[in-house]
Amino acid sequence: MNDNPEDRTPLTNWSRLRALTPARIGLGHRGASMPVDEVLRFGLAHAKARDAVHEPFRAGEIAAALAAPGRQVIEVASAAGDRATYLRRPDLGRMLSQKSRAMLASHSRRSDLALVVADGLSATAIHNNALPLVTAVLAHIEGRAISCAPIVVASQARVALGDEIGHLLGARMVLMLIGERPGLSSPDSLGAYLTFAPRPGVSDAARNCLSNIRPAGLSFEVAAAKLDWLIDEAFRRSLTGIDLKDDSDALLLTKGAARLPNP
Repeated sequence: MNDNPEDRTPLTNWSRLRALTPARIGLGHRGASMPVDEVLRFGLAHAKARDAVHEPFRAGEIAAALAAPGRQVIEVASAAGDRATYLRRPDLGRMLSQKSRAMLASHSRRSDLALVVADGLSATAIHNNALPLVTAVLAHIEGRAISCAPIVVASQARVALGDEIGHLLGARMVLMLIGERPGLSSPDSLGAYLTFAPRPGVSDAARNCLSNIRPAGLSFEVAAAKLDWLIDEAFRRSLTGIDLKDDSDALLLTKGAARLPNP
């Protein structure tokens, strides 16, 4: 038992909890208001979230980085012609532009997996995290009997845009990596959505999702291992979504334990 009175004070206990999470807890107060430094921190976090939504997507730069190892990469855009339209018309972000639709149709061939990298609501998330995540995912599936369509980089995209992309490419399954709606502690959070038998009109209930993929959240390697497990199970069972539960944690724990030194 710790007899130090200081360790039992509410302030010390809140400080310990705050060290474990980016959530805004134990902020304190100055009279009826929050402390000035907390107000300023909130304003900064809000500004970072807004900047993530409005940051221009460097699609060409991302495509070039993904293509550097010799991969085929295609750039497409949704029917939302600019960011303002994209934010006002979510429906247009779920449909390809006519030019992009024709381009993808010309690349149609049967494949197992289509990988899409899309700006979504945070281009910052893609700029910071897409390349290491794609590298980790492909390291799991390359060399196995999984054929991949050309990687697609999509601008002004919503999650459902991956359904049309996968369908046009003739892929059995699509993996959409997309910038998530920024939070006040996570403006660079990346989401991964896996959909079997992609086609326009697929329900969100038919997808599996991993979220908060970033260095301060779900690590690239753990996310890639989980996606690898889900991809295998999706192909084995010919489905994704609410009927495919993510039971990869048991496998990850087993592998982690196997790497521990013997006592």
